[in-house]
Amino acid sequence: SITEGDDKPLKYPHIFRAASVLVLTKVDLAPHVDVDPARFIEHARRVNPELRVFPVAAPRGHGMGEWVGWLRGELEGTP
Repeated sequence: SITEGDDKPLKYPHIFRAASVLVLTKVDLAPHVDVDPARFIEHARRVNPELRVFPVAAPRGHGMGEWVGWLRGELEGTP
């Protein structure tokens, strides 16, 4: 969640290093909590350059199409 702060990837690098996908939620709240989503993603990719990132804001539907599309693709590839 963006509301947790953009320092989390550097504070907990083991989590981000082990992940292949990051769903960054609540990006619509970034201006209200003084967090920069681009900086969050930059920090996450510093830890894991291969990380696939999906910034989303569910109430407005921002990024949901890309996220759901990726999920569907993953499910279709599952035996």
